[in-house]
Amino acid sequence: MVSKQDVINTIAGKLNVSKRVAADMLDTFIDEVTKALQKGEKVTISGFGTFLRSQRKARTGVNPRNPGEKISIPALRVPRFKAGKQLKEAVR
Repeated sequence: MVSKQDVINTIAGKLNVSKRVAADMLDTFIDEVTKALQKGEKVTISGFGTFLRSQRKARTGVNPRNPGEKISIPALRVPRFKAGKQLKEAVR
């Protein structure tokens, strides 16, 4: 597993900047993607993928603590990521 701190350390090493600057860079990226998704916009990074917001429909589910009880699960917005061609090929 790669943690956020691992990514910060890699950015700092590759760009020859402090870990503080690398952390600010990563936090800024995450904030901008989050703000765009909150507005309903897509964020596309060529070759990597697309972050988008999806609508999940309301549905009926089962209470895990009491399997005989049905519960109503409300509709909600969820973030989604669709991998780009280069990322898919790199993983294969």
